[in-house]
Amino acid sequence: MKRILFFLFLFMVGTTYSQTTVTGNVTSQDNEPILGANVIVSGTYVGTATNADGSFTLTVEENPPFELEISSIGYENATVQITQNNQSVSITLQEGSELDQVVISASRTPERLFESPVTVERYGIQEIKNSASAEFYDGLENLKGIDMNTNSLTFKSINTRGFSTFANNRFLQLVDGMDNSNAALNFPLGNLLGMIEPDVQSVEILPGAASALYGANAFNGILFMTSKNPFDHQGLSIMVKRGITSQEAAGNNDYTDVGIRAAHKFSNKFAAKVNFGLLVGTDWFATNTEDKLQRGIDRSATDYDGINVYGDEVSTNIRSVAETLVAIGALPPGADALVPAIDVSRTGYDERDLTDYDAESVKADWGLYYRPWEDDFEIVYQGKVGTGKTIYQGANRYRIDNFFQQQHKLEFRNDNFFLRGYVVPDKAGNSYDMVFTGININRAWKDDQTWFGQYVGAFVQGTLAGLSETEAHALGRQTADTGRFEPGSQEFNTAFNNSISNPDLNEGSRFQDESRYYHADGNYNFGHLWDAAEVQVGGSYRRYRLNSSGTIYTDGDGPIDYSEVGLYTQIQKKLPISDNVDVKLTGSIRYDKSELFDGFFSPRVAAGFTIAENHNIRASYQTGFRNPTTQDLFIGLDVGRAILVGSAEGNPAMDVRTYPLSASGQAILGVPQLQLDGTGAYNNSFSANSVGVFAATGDPTQLVVSNPEAVKPEQVSTIELGYRGKLFDNKLLVDLSGYYNSYEDFITNETVVTPFYGDVGLTQALPNGVPVAVAALANGDFQAFQTYTNTDAEVNSYGGSIGLTMRIADKFDLSGNYTYAKLDFDREANPDFLTSFNTPEHKVKATLGSTDLFENFGFNVAWRWSDTYLWEATFGTGQVPAFHVVDAQINYKVPSFLKSTFKLGASNLLQDEYITAFGTGLVGSVYYLSWTINN
Repeated sequence: MKRILFFLFLFMVGTTYSQTTVTGNVTSQDNEPILGANVIVSGTYVGTATNADGSFTLTVEENPPFELEISSIGYENATVQITQNNQSVSITLQEGSELDQVVISASRTPERLFESPVTVERYGIQEIKNSASAEFYDGLENLKGIDMNTNSLTFKSINTRGFSTFANNRFLQLVDGMDNSNAALNFPLGNLLGMIEPDVQSVEILPGAASALYGANAFNGILFMTSKNPFDHQGLSIMVKRGITSQEAAGNNDYTDVGIRAAHKFSNKFAAKVNFGLLVGTDWFATNTEDKLQRGIDRSATDYDGINVYGDEVSTNIRSVAETLVAIGALPPGADALVPAIDVSRTGYDERDLTDYDAESVKADWGLYYRPWEDDFEIVYQGKVGTGKTIYQGANRYRIDNFFQQQHKLEFRNDNFFLRGYVVPDKAGNSYDMVFTGININRAWKDDQTWFGQYVGAFVQGTLAGLSETEAHALGRQTADTGRFEPGSQEFNTAFNNSISNPDLNEGSRFQDESRYYHADGNYNFGHLWDAAEVQVGGSYRRYRLNSSGTIYTDGDGPIDYSEVGLYTQIQKKLPISDNVDVKLTGSIRYDKSELFDGFFSPRVAAGFTIAENHNIRASYQTGFRNPTTQDLFIGLDVGRAILVGSAEGNPAMDVRTYPLSASGQAILGVPQLQLDGTGAYNNSFSANSVGVFAATGDPTQLVVSNPEAVKPEQVSTIELGYRGKLFDNKLLVDLSGYYNSYEDFITNETVVTPFYGDVGLTQALPNGVPVAVAALANGDFQAFQTYTNTDAEVNSYGGSIGLTMRIADKFDLSGNYTYAKLDFDREANPDFLTSFNTPEHKVKATLGSTDLFENFGFNVAWRWSDTYLWEATFGTGQVPAFHVVDAQINYKVPSFLKSTFKLGASNLLQDEYITAFGTGLVGSVYYLSWTINN
């Protein structure tokens, strides 16, 4: 009996743990192996993914018969019946159309792109492999409706539908659900801290307002980047790119881009991955010496301010200097009458003297994935770290050097819900302001008072000696510049190093920051519980902690903390109308509340009509809002020609500075200097434009009181119509859309001028009857401020796009798109407001390629053209000339050699250098050869 029981026990154990093994391969209809195809046991989450040659081995506990589901992005799903152990199968997947691909961003639930209620752009694994761009992130620029502004080699800013600068806080960038924005700057630094190419699963872009589901920052659109899950994509993948960057100003320089991904599924419960990326190159030199204020002058002018020349922002009225010198006896009485009442600027340094232009991005991330019940419930920890060197252009040009940013996320999720929390801390590293570096190198050699005094003294001597005014100015500058630190000299290098290591902008230029934010969000989809409709509920919470030690924000006395919270719901229902027509209805609403402002509701309604399976018409009404950014609220930063002061309650009073007075001002007030805060920018200021008119005419009636109101949230309403269609037996795909945006309380910057004494109402007058504030302006006793406010002017925009994709001769993929964008705003009536629309009216893009021109050989060519447009930003305003760019690549696969793909490519192949923003370096060309293993 014991023996019988023993063998019965062994039989039961063997039965319980019996296993079925299936092997197979997955190919495309062109007989190409498909990497990363998911092979899943139907009704479970047990499965594997194909390797580079399309093969797989799957061992499961299920006994035959059962069914396998095979899927891959860009292909139609397939199923295969398993009837016995050790069965070998071959599966051919049919290519699906671009419109049949699945997207998640539009409704926070999987749906076909064809049926999405709003416009969505998608960029998947195949598109990344075929891209001719030097980096996968750059390839997004070829999508319709997408603007990519190139700040530097490693920092590019994506935007949709206008209204952007490099500080693009109207556009949200999510990487695996985490906001990728920098804590101190409040916007993402492109892909500098994003993802490496071998780990990208998909990229989705949702243009336009999306606040109903994604909150305040999703005002202009959202970029979603999703990485590969190690349960589905395993093994070691390596990408190496080597080449050169080529620019007329910089010459030819080495370029290296490396990405390594390692992932392993240890069991059906646990998987992990780790990634590493390194990009090293030389940035685009910025060498534009034209006048920044576009007055038609050059370096020979007295008040020259070059675009990429720094230190010349310091200027003063030399008549006021002469009056002071006469008053203290340094010049004889009456000598001030010989000096014209004009501004003179100090001699500046070229940007190339103030940075080495090294470009670098070093990033690593890792993830631990746990499925406790071997189903769709997953617990994920992800960590990211990144550091690098780049150039950022905001109010000034900044050298971002060895900054450091982290992200740490814990997430619980399955097909119906997610709950995640993450923290994003940063450190500024050795970053510095290049404008103030130039200013303070000058001051380290000779203070402003001495320099201007020497200039005026020499000018007077030259005039008395019979020199012309031009000659006297030349003598003044030559005299004042005697002994100036020359770039490369020991004195220059010492002053440079002292400046970039000192966070006090009176003497240095370093940024000092250790800000962070904490974020939590969650979503639950109740659609699996009933059939009536798909209902989702979610919310988010964020807390900021600003800690720049007074170098960026007014946080010299300690960190600044504040928080935001939001809740939303969405209902979606698909209804049949007739035999060949159905409608998909979507309604969403979100409520957001910042502790600094009143709460806002953001509703969205949309309807999509699918007709005969090949035509879809969509219409939507969306609303959005955005809270003022951390900089709008709490900044307190001197950028040379103006002081940036945020308008949060109490913030202007925190910006306290000491201002020297002119001799006339000292006579009026009886003191040599004043200590003032920034409140005058908001309650005692003139518009900068009217002060300019007053300076030119001397007519005080031209002065206009500004006194801007404190900034508050901005709102937008959007109406959008669109059509998606499959024509000519699905050989031609069409996707077009049009929209109209109407803004309320549009957030903008207004530059104002605050007199050091007197009121802008001109109620106070001197004994001679001159208003005190007018005298302050005439004496040069004033300060320019950049304020953060809203305009009551009407701001609207509208536009549209059309995209065409077709397959030619079953070999070639041809696509093209056109985008139109128009700002509806009266600039002449509102000269002091910057809208920063910053997008061309017309854009045209086209690509032609083949993944299999002949066996294992493919190519891709991308062309894009951009119309001339006006760039408006705090750094400067100017025209961006029209440009066109050609990128191209050829690739060859060698499956037998480490499953390799070799690619030879070039971005900006024709070497037509261009800019996408006023003030940046010209974008040159990148030529590269890449080798990708097992991806």
